[in-house]
Amino acid sequence: MKAFQIDVSQEELDDLKMRLENTRWTENPEDDEWRSGTNANYLRKLVTYWKNGFDWRAQEAMLNSFPQFRTTVDGIELHFIYVKGKGSNAKPLILTHGWPDSFYRFYKVIPMLADPEAHGGNPDQSFDVVVPSIPGFGFSEKIALTDERIAGLWASLMKDILGYNQYFAAGGDVGSGVSRLLANQFPDQVRAIHLTDVGYPDGTEDWRTMSPAEQDFGAFINRWWMTEGAYNMIQSTKPQTLGYGLNDSPVGLAAWIVEKFHGWSDHQGNLENRFTKDELLTNVMIYWVTRTINTSIRYYAVNARANFTENGPKAAVKVEVPAAVACFPGDAPTPEEWAARRVNLNRFKKFSRGGHFAPLEVPELYVDDLRAFFFELAV
Repeated sequence: MKAFQIDVSQEELDDLKMRLENTRWTENPEDDEWRSGTNANYLRKLVTYWKNGFDWRAQEAMLNSFPQFRTTVDGIELHFIYVKGKGSNAKPLILTHGWPDSFYRFYKVIPMLADPEAHGGNPDQSFDVVVPSIPGFGFSEKIALTDERIAGLWASLMKDILGYNQYFAAGGDVGSGVSRLLANQFPDQVRAIHLTDVGYPDGTEDWRTMSPAEQDFGAFINRWWMTEGAYNMIQSTKPQTLGYGLNDSPVGLAAWIVEKFHGWSDHQGNLENRFTKDELLTNVMIYWVTRTINTSIRYYAVNARANFTENGPKAAVKVEVPAAVACFPGDAPTPEEWAARRVNLNRFKKFSRGGHFAPLEVPELYVDDLRAFFFELAV
């Protein structure tokens, strides 16, 4: 376990600026807004700011204000943030991000969880916060692994490297699947999990056993896949073809990622109601400077192939450790019955604000819900 600091070379930043300046722009369909994908008018404004106003060194310094480490677990090099909680009652907690975000998803909530008193919280409810970068993302090793394998790495990181025999786990998107598998494979270690989604109906369920709300949810997800799910299909089948363009063009990379932040957040018509330009670009930069977009999208193909094996998707097995599910309006409208079908549901709450990237969008709501559930169990 070695201390780590982000230090992007000036040569890398100069190359980025050159590529941004030499972008070959495509046309924007008239009055299309975001219906055909990332809106060109918004993207041009974002890229202009990227070239002339965005300060990577300031963002790099902010990220380096968190204690970061790298270690090798089962032959895989992992990058992670590790912040010890203030107070004698701190509980260990591992947070797992998703795609197309990164460990940066949690940058707002880490201080709130580790030092609640400094943020208006109860000083007796702090956490030792561990935020790894999934392999293939950011500063971890560039390799695409299954959720099952990632969960095994997390268990070794928490127990063998950091010395926690028991801990809590939370996440969303990819982090949801990893957290569920972590709980299923290591129930003696994982005390409870907190999720912002629990997976989706895929047509293999017996609809006769599903409530009307679950059936409506399944119909919603089916429509969603047909209108919004093309990214998943290409990343699950032919990610390498896509990877060449995204790894070569920073504007192409930003367009691919920012579209999802627009489509999956509770922004009320203005993306910057939820994310600043600095936040959008810092997340894109983590992919760009590490050149991990290709391995991050290949993650989808690796898991899709694993899920179609004889044993099927292990993440679909119901979680028996206590679980909480928090639902946000900009995300999939998960019904409580569906959540209870997938996990041992001890807490279910629907919020009026926030979306798929809740820790970035509504950090106070996210932290309050997570803290309330875990410390209710910890008493």
